[in-house]
Amino acid sequence: MNALAGLYDQDYYAWTLENARLLREGRAGEIDFEHLAEEVESMGASERSQLQNRHRVLLAHLLKWQYQPQYRGRSWSATIKEQRLSIQLLLADNPSLKSQEEDRIAKAYPLAVQTAVRETNLDEKTFPAQCPYSRAQIADLEFYPD
Repeated sequence: MNALAGLYDQDYYAWTLENARLLREGRAGEIDFEHLAEEVESMGASERSQLQNRHRVLLAHLLKWQYQPQYRGRSWSATIKEQRLSIQLLLADNPSLKSQEEDRIAKAYPLAVQTAVRETNLDEKTFPAQCPYSRAQIADLEFYPD
């Protein structure tokens, strides 16, 4: 067992600093590769999760915009625009996530419906069972459903 493997469970922050130092010094034989590989995979999963969560927030606000027009305001439009811009930046920084965007939208939509239900007090059956917005509409800075 690598000497750093025990540090991983005892002091994660110290573990990260020590492995970073060893990488910079080229001391590969002392690196905790097993945990390092897990952390690198986790970083990728985190980016994918962030894409899904941003879609959840965006889709929930698009639903609220569409189904509660009487409450439309600058706050909702600002949140919609912020999420779209954040998604654009995330995809620009991680182009390989573009191939997963449809899947992330599909997984985010049921969660978005639940968010919209909670925030509007409308019945869940008010909202479509499948996402009513195309990928292009979701990304379009000018699209607001009516």
